[in-house]
Amino acid sequence: MMKKLSRLSHVRNIGVAAHVDAGKTTLTERILFYTGASYKIGEVHDGAAHMDYLAEEQRHGITITAAVTKAPWREHLIQVVDTPGHVDFTIEVERAMRVQDGCILVLDGVRAVEPQTETVWRQRARFNLPALFFINKMDRPGADYRQALAAIRQRLKGEPAPITVPLPDAQAVVHLIDRTLIRFMGEQGELLETQPCPDALWAHLAADREALGLAAAEFDESLIEPVLAGETPEPAALRAAIRRGTLAGRLFPCYGGSALRNLGVQPVLDGIVDFLPAPPDRPPAIGRRPDGSSEEVVLGGDGPLVALAFKVQLWDGRRHVFARIYRNTLKAGDPVEFVGPDGQTRHEQAARLFEVDAGKKTKVDQAEPGQIVLIAGLRFATTGDTLCAPGHLIGLERIEARAPVLGLAIEPGAGTDEERLLEVLDKVTQEDPTLAVEEDPETGQRLLKGMGELHLQMVLERLGREFGVQVRSGRPAVAVRETIRRGAAADALFTTPPLPDSKHLDLMARVALAVEPLARGAGTRVDVTPRVLPGGAVLSDEQRRAIASGLRGALESGPLQGAALMDLAVQVREAELFGAGSTPEALAAAAGKALRKALEEAQPVLMQPVMALEVIIPEANLGAVLGDLQARAALILDTRTGDTADGNAAIRAEAPLAALLGYTTTLRSQTQGRGQFSMEFLRFDIP
Repeated sequence: MMKKLSRLSHVRNIGVAAHVDAGKTTLTERILFYTGASYKIGEVHDGAAHMDYLAEEQRHGITITAAVTKAPWREHLIQVVDTPGHVDFTIEVERAMRVQDGCILVLDGVRAVEPQTETVWRQRARFNLPALFFINKMDRPGADYRQALAAIRQRLKGEPAPITVPLPDAQAVVHLIDRTLIRFMGEQGELLETQPCPDALWAHLAADREALGLAAAEFDESLIEPVLAGETPEPAALRAAIRRGTLAGRLFPCYGGSALRNLGVQPVLDGIVDFLPAPPDRPPAIGRRPDGSSEEVVLGGDGPLVALAFKVQLWDGRRHVFARIYRNTLKAGDPVEFVGPDGQTRHEQAARLFEVDAGKKTKVDQAEPGQIVLIAGLRFATTGDTLCAPGHLIGLERIEARAPVLGLAIEPGAGTDEERLLEVLDKVTQEDPTLAVEEDPETGQRLLKGMGELHLQMVLERLGREFGVQVRSGRPAVAVRETIRRGAAADALFTTPPLPDSKHLDLMARVALAVEPLARGAGTRVDVTPRVLPGGAVLSDEQRRAIASGLRGALESGPLQGAALMDLAVQVREAELFGAGSTPEALAAAAGKALRKALEEAQPVLMQPVMALEVIIPEANLGAVLGDLQARAALILDTRTGDTADGNAAIRAEAPLAALLGYTTTLRSQTQGRGQFSMEFLRFDIP
């Protein structure tokens, strides 16, 4: 057990996340090169990055799927997960963070905290992940390290601790803990020249040193006196205090540099080892047993197997599952048991195990705690399932997928048959829980739904390239929901026509219910506690469940467009039974019929998805862009000008998604290609 823990203490499972284009993948490529995990540096703009192994990623220069790879540094093993920065792919970020122990957040030195940075920050906070910041692109005109630190404090409410200060003109950084000047030499910055920091430069950095010292002193009171006296504390004491603060999630070590110019990356690797947690440093995961009781699952602890499946991926056309082992070991050929999203218990066999390095996989015989492996042979396990030893079921917290907000009508293109398209779509939707395939109840067209235009475009490209399936698609259509404006009541009697054959039971049941509107975002509430007629009769559990299931079925399809209903409460007031004819099926049918009647009376209304929008544009274009947004029925929440070094303005707004389709093209033409925006689903609301 001790040996296992000492091995685990030399592992760092980390993610790299950021706003799109801040330079995550470029930083990851440098990490792999300097640790010797990759023998050459792949550039994103050349479409050659090691981590961007999908053809779509190489063509568009963005990261779509979270790639896993390993890198050795200072006798530690760093498992790096590179995640997408584009808001359409947030499920990838969420899944990756679920199995990480810490993360590096990359900021653009000019733009500092951007919209997607805030989204990733919220996801990090949800999983309580310790984090480092790498402030990238410090070689660009207008980059400002101190302004980026101030933005972390103001906009993210985090406490930054500057560890290195970049000097891009000298191709060097100053290390504030060790009082050294580190120059990055050689063709690819792989040769380091470390020397004591000159006194004049050290004095110039007094404010940064004090900020670091005071941040660390919060976690070690013995540092307060030397810091206030202007002395340099012992590096070991400073590191220990910073590590304590980082693991507590209250301190965030910051490094500056430029990944593309090979400046300042190696100190970040030291920071990963020094400050980010090893698997045993993380609090235990809480698992739920089938009887409702909870159990602490300590990573590397004793007990039967526990592993979390966090992603399904098709590899060479075959279904594979990414999983992280929490407890015990998993060997190739082992049986596993798990409870699926539908509540059913399934038994499967983990036929083969592989270690993964971006686009390559290597067969292994067994997986230890803390390891992330790829499992072949699981037909039903999906994102969020907890794989357990048979007879020892336990469930870790599931990974939540958001409901898709944008749909495209699709049909098979030339040379593709319907069956093949459906088979491929089934595989792709298993991989990505934010994708859904539905049929439009009015037109009968098949709809592919996802998180945004880029998301759907990438899926269609992949269908053609990987599966040879050509698809014709229509214009994007926004997913809608339905709700009600007022309360209403109804009752319905369900009967089957009498049959001459006396062997068949005539079904009969009556249900009376009421519906009430709820506040936005409240979801649906169903209350099945009716008065039962005739007097003295009682509903069995099965009959009660049948009524609830009939109501939930009716709530899936509203009276206006057949869209799902939300933000309303249903209360069943009366249920009348007619002897043996009131079967669970009859009660379910009566409940559904009564609910549909009540909804018709309750002034049903459509709700559109409303998006939180952030637009970054040159100040000169502010008037035109604001005017255009208001014409799109946007609610402007905030406009900031003059607080970024590159003369940009930032607009925060809320707007209906339908009004934002194709907005990228409009914004580009209004700002000569210099504007950018990101949006995130906020809620469904009545337009």
